[in-house]
Amino acid sequence: MPIDEVAESLTVTPRDTLRRKRERGSYDREVINSVLDEALVCHVGFGAEHGPVVLPMTYARVDDDVYVHGAAGNDMLRHLASGIDVCVTVTLLDGLVFARSAFHHSMNYRCVVLFGRAERVTDLDEMSTMVAALLDHLAPGRSADARPPTPEELRATLILRLPIHEGSAKVRTGGPIDDEEDLGLPIWAGVLPTALVAGSPVSHEGTGGPLSVPAYVSERVLPT
Repeated sequence: MPIDEVAESLTVTPRDTLRRKRERGSYDREVINSVLDEALVCHVGFGAEHGPVVLPMTYARVDDDVYVHGAAGNDMLRHLASGIDVCVTVTLLDGLVFARSAFHHSMNYRCVVLFGRAERVTDLDEMSTMVAALLDHLAPGRSADARPPTPEELRATLILRLPIHEGSAKVRTGGPIDDEEDLGLPIWAGVLPTALVAGSPVSHEGTGGPLSVPAYVSERVLPT
């Protein structure tokens, strides 16, 4: 889909208009949602009284909203709940790109940048939906196993909802883009693929005795 179409796409605004490498960009919701659903950590940026702040957080996507959460006294979340502008970014690193020249080294990646203002979630049903989505984001099916939060635990948690309305995605794929005069240099060039992979699960035994690792956890481990 061309990046200037708005059907099934995010709103194009001056601050999310793609300028550099426009051909790598997209406002398409499917592209953006796919990155949000695969990544596990977002970085939340905002302007505080003492200057700019960017912090990593877990998150969950539910339909057209991204949720972040923390303790009710969390300073960053309290700032965001006041209605200030926020920027949320998510990045997946897919490969290191080695070119023949130092200038053209790069990375293959998929990233999303979202802008907007977050809203505090107070409805207990919506809060429970967010908690389930967060657990299932870690491993689909986990929310059905874990003890759900009590109303007291939910009230001790500050949850914010950011609509996926303004932002864009960028994706780089492929090999190095060397200058033609460098192609004959006796220097290796290519791509070193990278991925976030899970290791063998390490069980934590409680008083109920040993339990087998659930399939939704073991399935996240790549076969050796």
